[in-house]
Amino acid sequence: MGVTYSLPLLRKRNPLPSTIVASQFSGKKVHFVGIGGSGMSGLAGILLNAGAIVSGSEPKPNHTTFQLMQRGAKIVYEQTRESLTPNIDLIVRSAAIEDNNPEFVRAVELNLPIVKYAQLLAAVMGERRGVAIAGTHGKTTTTAMTAFILTKLHFQPSWVVGGTVPQLGGGSASGEGDIFVAEACEYDRSFHNLRPTVAVVTNIDADHLDVYDGLADIVESFKTFAQLIPPTGRLITLASDANVGDAFYHLNVPMDLIGFADGKNGLVRVVPASNRRRWTIHEKKSATDTLPQAIVDVDGLWSFKLHLNVPGRHNLLNATMAVAAAVSVGAEITAAFSVVEWFTGVDRRMQVLGNYNGATIIDDYAHHPTEVRATLGALRSRFNPRKLYCAFQPHQASRTRLLFKEFAAAFTDAHEVLLADIYFVRDSNEDKATVSSAKLADAIRLNGVSAYHLGTFDACVAHLKSKLQPGDLVVTMGAGPICEVGQKLANH
Repeated sequence: MGVTYSLPLLRKRNPLPSTIVASQFSGKKVHFVGIGGSGMSGLAGILLNAGAIVSGSEPKPNHTTFQLMQRGAKIVYEQTRESLTPNIDLIVRSAAIEDNNPEFVRAVELNLPIVKYAQLLAAVMGERRGVAIAGTHGKTTTTAMTAFILTKLHFQPSWVVGGTVPQLGGGSASGEGDIFVAEACEYDRSFHNLRPTVAVVTNIDADHLDVYDGLADIVESFKTFAQLIPPTGRLITLASDANVGDAFYHLNVPMDLIGFADGKNGLVRVVPASNRRRWTIHEKKSATDTLPQAIVDVDGLWSFKLHLNVPGRHNLLNATMAVAAAVSVGAEITAAFSVVEWFTGVDRRMQVLGNYNGATIIDDYAHHPTEVRATLGALRSRFNPRKLYCAFQPHQASRTRLLFKEFAAAFTDAHEVLLADIYFVRDSNEDKATVSSAKLADAIRLNGVSAYHLGTFDACVAHLKSKLQPGDLVVTMGAGPICEVGQKLANH
């Protein structure tokens, strides 16, 4: 177990009456161990704007580390004992930093205050009105949509998203307003640190089974998260999700229940009408326009048009939840619906990279069976390709093993699946020995889809170059660096 110190520096503060939020971190020396990750770099940027003296280490520098350095952060690319000095006020470690990391070991020796990323996120959120967006799937896009709405409506929010939002210039921002929008991850129960005013839960599904003991344990974790919302706060969630129903039916907190008109809306039956708003999405189909559109009905009293610039039926849910979150902190509802229609996406979420020999090349972060199925379905509906090729890199042996049957059945919308070797993260030797991409390829073929274990990215690129024709579509898919396959094709 890591050593974590509590300290007065992380006290919770109520939002200030001024629109400009004063920060407890102003003038403090804060060092980030692993500063290059999307969440860590986002918080580092917010602390820089708050007047903190920021330093950090990152063995794999990227564009965000260069941006932070241009803004005054001191960043080194080796994690050594010499990086730390006794006068540092706070050490922040990412979830990927192990206890034998040289900087962490040195911080313990120096008795420096140490917090995890989630604890710092909670401290920053505690200085503002927090909007925490959680859920097994869709939380990055929904967080980005919420930040986009509030930014374009001049609320000047601060926000941290687990990805890059091109329209907003990156993965985070520090605004002068009193609203902080943050993606809230359930891994390692880190979202239990947060105390949001408004919480969004997009859905609840089985994932991170290396830290959770099955679906019931995950449901209980989301239940604990929702109980952190104050009575004056609000929960926005999916009405038709049975797991959501199990987690939230007992809550005595105002709720926005969102679902499709053809959904079951199970939560509506158990949450008192006086304590909820119901948002019903009536999806519209068009013979000429393949982007999602709908009429959203609110409590049977108001109706709003919604026509998105991002593909996928699931994004109608994400967008409606983002609108509901923005409305809950003061946005005007008609304006919020109008603004979200201009949102064009997050990097690595059905991101068009270019083309090769007339074939469209797309990259996506999907790494869970539910996400794989939704993304492939959305791409097939949006582009209607001659052939849909999916180059997939499984992320974690444990996830692949524990959701093996679900993965095997998730690729039915693809014409051909190319499997790279598993990207190992926090995997035991047992997991590595019992599952492989070759075994997954065999199982996918049993579900009627052509699948090949090619192993390396170069083999995937060579295979695709030999087969792609005009009208085809390639999607590189996974949470690892599988995007390199698409980049090599698009940059040929």
